[in-house]
Amino acid sequence: MNDVISQYRIEKAPYYHTVSDEVELYEAAYGVRMPMMLKGPTGCGKTRFVEYMAWKLGKPLITVACNEDMTASDLVGRFLLDANGTRWQDGPLAIAARLGAICYLDEVVEARQDTTVVIHPLTDNRRVLPLEKKGELVHAHPDFQIVVSYNPGYQSLMKDLKQSTKQRFGALDFNYPEHAIEAEIVSHETGVPNEVSGKLVSIAERARNLKGHGLDEGISTRMLVYAGSLIAKGVDPRKACRVTLIRPITDDPDMRDALDAAVTTFF
Repeated sequence: MNDVISQYRIEKAPYYHTVSDEVELYEAAYGVRMPMMLKGPTGCGKTRFVEYMAWKLGKPLITVACNEDMTASDLVGRFLLDANGTRWQDGPLAIAARLGAICYLDEVVEARQDTTVVIHPLTDNRRVLPLEKKGELVHAHPDFQIVVSYNPGYQSLMKDLKQSTKQRFGALDFNYPEHAIEAEIVSHETGVPNEVSGKLVSIAERARNLKGHGLDEGISTRMLVYAGSLIAKGVDPRKACRVTLIRPITDDPDMRDALDAAVTTFF
């Protein structure tokens, strides 16, 4: 078991810049093993925050990238056939529950609602996981916690969590950091000077103002790190911005021209 769980431990401290009181609130929530929901736009630091908290608390982290094809068996486990016959293999949720890890379901609304209901017994006072196919009831380790994340901007009637699921969680709202903090993050992650990272953030802020007015989503902090990484490697800033900030988020010629103009303003 120790060999299994060791691969999920985060040995090196992930860089995370606190924005408000999210660290203290999460620590308090973990203290009572409250399931947590992280809500915010793509690329704003939700996953990095979970990694940082797992490291800070000294707990292993098992991450599941949710998708619409994911089944309940993908989470809890299934019987497999090998040369010796059939054997049971725990899924990531069962492993986390047994061994006392933090289980992080990334973009949980991408999973089907009939899949996400399997977490219900783990997110109330029962803290159990029924393995129906195996006929076993797993009682969650005292250190176990479940965390989910999603982007509220993508909510729809067909793709959202049920109220019966939402009300089992505490929630933290995330957004892109304020200008100075975001510039510091980009500079730290890429090595570019603060002057350059500040310009990148200014470009992103202009793009984010266009969300809902031609853009489905603004430029994320993650994308700014990509741009800064290319600039740090000697790529011309305008070219780096086109490759990492503009071309990925829109194919509309007029929108591309508007964003190109924003890049030209700063570089």
